[in-house]
Amino acid sequence: MGTQGRRPPRGSGKGTPARRNKAAPAQRFPPPKPPRKTAKVVFDAPPAEPEEPRTFRLGAVPGATPGKWIDAWKQRMPHVPLELAPIDVADQRAALATLDAAIVRLPLADDSLHVIPLYEETPVVVASVDSHLQAADELTLADLAGEVVIPLSDDALGLIDVPGAVTPRFSAMTTADAIAMAATGTGIVIVPMSLARLHHRRDVDHRPLADGPTSTVALAWLRDRTTDDVDTFVGIVRGRTANSSR
Repeated sequence: MGTQGRRPPRGSGKGTPARRNKAAPAQRFPPPKPPRKTAKVVFDAPPAEPEEPRTFRLGAVPGATPGKWIDAWKQRMPHVPLELAPIDVADQRAALATLDAAIVRLPLADDSLHVIPLYEETPVVVASVDSHLQAADELTLADLAGEVVIPLSDDALGLIDVPGAVTPRFSAMTTADAIAMAATGTGIVIVPMSLARLHHRRDVDHRPLADGPTSTVALAWLRDRTTDDVDTFVGIVRGRTANSSR
């Protein structure tokens, strides 16, 4: 009876669960995963400095038509206004000192300038609509013998030797005044076609002068003032897109 009141030893009876093996510490606690690499966000980066307000000043001689280039500039450089400044051919070199660039007429020989020829203009003869010269579709210098060639103070073509022309009895005048005089039948005017169109009147007409001197229109700017804005405008004139390399 000495065994009464004693608890039976563990696992000695039926239905007693089997003892579980303890897992090794390494199995119970797997090694921690390495930390994930994340991009470092910098919250104190200085903001980009805004560009200083500026204006691109483009000069243009009479007859020049930079409209398509100005439109392209407005699309590509909306934050830089373009100011178009009319200049005279006689003063175009001096005007470049106050401009970023200018559309000029050659010749303009100066080592301090960059000059890019753009296109050639055909010369025309402007005469009264009643002139016999209007009967031809095209004229030559020989056709102008006996005509009074009105001299111009703002001549874009330079002195033209017209064999047999009558020496005028009046001094040089502006293209606008000369064309107004040509309308009276007093004489004729020889100018690039764009100037004939610029000063068009209903009482005059013009005909191409086949063997006359052409006028070269060019883009010019000072070499020591070649800025990023100038490079951008040159790219526009040359047809480069915003993504094209210089």
